[in-house]
Amino acid sequence: MAARCGPELVAPEGVEAQTCVMTQDGESWARVYYRNATGEELRSALTLMGPGGRTVELHCAPIAHDEPGTCETPRVPSEGAPRSATAVAEFMGTGPVHEAPLLLRTGSERAPGATG
Repeated sequence: MAARCGPELVAPEGVEAQTCVMTQDGESWARVYYRNATGEELRSALTLMGPGGRTVELHCAPIAHDEPGTCETPRVPSEGAPRSATAVAEFMGTGPVHEAPLLLRTGSERAPGATG
């Protein structure tokens, strides 16, 4: 199994995360490692973006506790170069979607030679 992870980031509100693209046996998926120390339940979206504009998105609900957790998208066939996929995780506060503050956005390491 191979993992391409971005940096671990910490928001002042108390959420921290690191996002990775995982590959194994011709499949790719996104995984986010997180810790929610905000004291509130959050909403999050984890997106795997592949070649040709293909995306897989999963919504997670990081509960309010200071223990580490993970969330990952379903595995999809790696089309083209398996290292061309990228992943992004966003953590939002609660409330109406259009009013919920974005607390943290993390991304995987860019694929070598990626443009855009």
